[in-house]
Amino acid sequence: MGLIPRDVAVLTADGHDARVQSGAGSRIAFDDDAYRAAGARIVSPAEAWQAELVVKVKELQEADFANVRGPQAIFGFHHLAGEPQRTRRLAAAGVTAIAFEMVRDAGGMFPMLAPMSAIAGRMAIEVGTKHLGHAPANVLVLGAGPAGSNAAEAARAAGANVTVLRRADATPQAIERAALEADLVVGAVFVAGERTPKLLPRSLVSRMRRGAVIVDVSIEEGGVAETSRPTTHAEPTFVEEGVIHYCVGNMPAAEPAAAAEALSAAALPYVRELASKGIGRAVRDNSALRGGVLIWKGRVNHAGIAREAALPYTALTDRDLDD
Repeated sequence: MGLIPRDVAVLTADGHDARVQSGAGSRIAFDDDAYRAAGARIVSPAEAWQAELVVKVKELQEADFANVRGPQAIFGFHHLAGEPQRTRRLAAAGVTAIAFEMVRDAGGMFPMLAPMSAIAGRMAIEVGTKHLGHAPANVLVLGAGPAGSNAAEAARAAGANVTVLRRADATPQAIERAALEADLVVGAVFVAGERTPKLLPRSLVSRMRRGAVIVDVSIEEGGVAETSRPTTHAEPTFVEEGVIHYCVGNMPAAEPAAAAEALSAAALPYVRELASKGIGRAVRDNSALRGGVLIWKGRVNHAGIAREAALPYTALTDRDLDD
């Protein structure tokens, strides 16, 4: 669910018609009555998708495409890097896709991604310890953003010797030296709009300690390990080259209430602006939102994603936003 009742109430107080799909808040302990009390209308999936602005968390699933219609705007996680088929389907539908993970503020931070990354980083040490079977003595963290920083902090609090390698410092030699000593490796590299670089080749994974754990937080962008492949909360791990891999996308879903509250708080200012100004004016006025636009009314506005999907790239202009 994109917004919790507290924040939906802000939108309805602003005078907006807020529609909430029936049952959408059940996994975060908010029933339909909580959203009714916030002033929202509880509707069917088809009616929810008739809105000009759709706010959701997870990237579009197969069932969602039956209700997608252009030129509506979909504000949520899209994770289109490495997903050319989904890019082509969104473009063909004529929608506007504004990605949570691409919204970047004036300070260069990703305010929509940060709260989820922080939760995932802390969780990485918990699940790594669980699957390792004991507290890790040596932890390698690849990436120093919110996920990597929180993972490092949690590992140090647990008494581990922690090595953090930023992408700029992650030379093959430095990675090899730290990975071969590590009980637990956390992959937390994020490159906006691109696939994650494969910093752990299979040849290196095969030489890691038997029974070591890789928690690949970056899996939704492809993951840092050549041996990684997406897993689920129901079946979170597999063993490859003698190393346990935990590669669950959307790790914060395991803590749904905390994740929903943090994400909703981060999203609300942008949702209010999109709703009050209209999509085009809000994107024109707010550079953070503009940076989040991957597709505008069916035209792909990110060069790398367009190239992967074999679609034309179209730079987003102010004239587009006035249409």
